[in-house]
Amino acid sequence: MPRRNAAVKRNILPDPLYGSADLASFINVVMRSGKKSIAEKIVYRALDAAVARMKKQGRKDDSQGGDSDSDGRSGSTGAGKLKPSATALEILEKALLHVSPTVELKSRRVGGATYQIPIEVASDRGKALARRWLVQAAKGRSEKTMVLRLAAEIIDAYDNKGAAIKMRDDTHRMAKANQAFAHYRW
Repeated sequence: MPRRNAAVKRNILPDPLYGSADLASFINVVMRSGKKSIAEKIVYRALDAAVARMKKQGRKDDSQGGDSDSDGRSGSTGAGKLKPSATALEILEKALLHVSPTVELKSRRVGGATYQIPIEVASDRGKALARRWLVQAAKGRSEKTMVLRLAAEIIDAYDNKGAAIKMRDDTHRMAKANQAFAHYRW
């Protein structure tokens, strides 16, 4: 039980290129030492690389678009160039959706013993965990630059494979194993 009031939830401004608050918070997770412009470059280039790699593999996303633009983001305000940016955003959103967990474990102390109790995850917390796991899994990859690592991990998460998906599966497996202690939930 916290002794202080709950932290106030801050409003995050949408990112300048795509206009998405979820992407802005993903950029904040990638950011190190307050260097936001570097984090933005990493994320935007990773999204570009992910879109380019998926187009190169000949995959079709949920959005149907016959754009001949191989670049993943729109540099100008042309109506024809808006579709690839939506595709990049959809790829990231679907990857984060695949990585986000539905249950997690919380430690509860009951009568001198500590139990790991499975608890359902709120959607905001699930998205936050997914962002963290995606960046952490990208850091553990062996590609040369962070852009390539993040792009590869986003594509793997989009395809329901990779280290971030393994983190989600491990969390679900542990929650299922500790289902016997679910009655200690309050």
